[in-house]
Amino acid sequence: MINLLTPEFFFTVIRVTTPILFAAMAAIICSKSGVINIALESIMLTAALTGVLASGFSQNIFIGMVGGILGGMFIAGALAYFSLYLKADIILVGIALNLMAVGGTVFVMFVFTGDRGSTNSIRSLQFPDVNIPLLQDIPVVGTALSGHNILTYLAILSVIGVWFFLSKTTYGLRLRSVGENPDAATSVGIDVRKVKLVALLISGFLGAFGGMYMSMAYLSVFSTNMVAGRGFISLAAASMGQANPFGTLLAASFFGLMESVSYQLQAIGIPAQIVGMVPYVSVIIGLVLYAQYQQSLQKKKTLSKQLKEDPNEA
Repeated sequence: MINLLTPEFFFTVIRVTTPILFAAMAAIICSKSGVINIALESIMLTAALTGVLASGFSQNIFIGMVGGILGGMFIAGALAYFSLYLKADIILVGIALNLMAVGGTVFVMFVFTGDRGSTNSIRSLQFPDVNIPLLQDIPVVGTALSGHNILTYLAILSVIGVWFFLSKTTYGLRLRSVGENPDAATSVGIDVRKVKLVALLISGFLGAFGGMYMSMAYLSVFSTNMVAGRGFISLAAASMGQANPFGTLLAASFFGLMESVSYQLQAIGIPAQIVGMVPYVSVIIGLVLYAQYQQSLQKKKTLSKQLKEDPNEA
């Protein structure tokens, strides 16, 4: 029987939302600067592998974190170089990087570890879980909200951090001006290409934590294509949240909820093939509903404009 009202279920929702939330914040940064980071999938996948390799060989969690960040930012830098400096289409470059990462991470894994499916031959370190004082002692609430991995709490803080950066800092406002009107930004001396480069690197940094969560918190190994479309789901969450950090948090939580429901369905014996469809079907349904909502808003705005111009037309 499916039970969706237990603290353990909400714990799972928060847990599976974490990587989506990191990547969704990365997508917001890029969206506000006027670029689309379609390569979030490869950023997360690369960071997941480099984090495991760095921590596994060094047996140092800090070195593992740095390795994961560098891996994610390397992919973001490659996307920036090809799209901003060589003028290649950013969507095509992103697709190419995603395809390259799927096979490239397996190749690199085999070269360094000899493993093919997952990094079972090296012991990867994991980010620690955190029990929040006082909160952990509250019945029900403590079970759902305390005891998560430290990256989960960092993901929640990233929502506030991205909001503050975009709304309250000079560089954040500059980044938004580039996304809204690059010609006007150029006219006042802002280097548009540099701002977009920084936005992509920041997105690589945030997306890397989403990837590291998958292999150094959610699991303790890297496995082939373990990100499994979460980069694309994050883009959908950012779109549904209208590139607003708090709206995107709600959208990411919805997708986390649907993935958690899929685990419940699998537990009661529903075929794995059907269960595996649930998160992705929810993305399609969510985007369709969002598109219809946007269309209804546009119709209302058009009608309102017509009434202002000529009240007799209505």
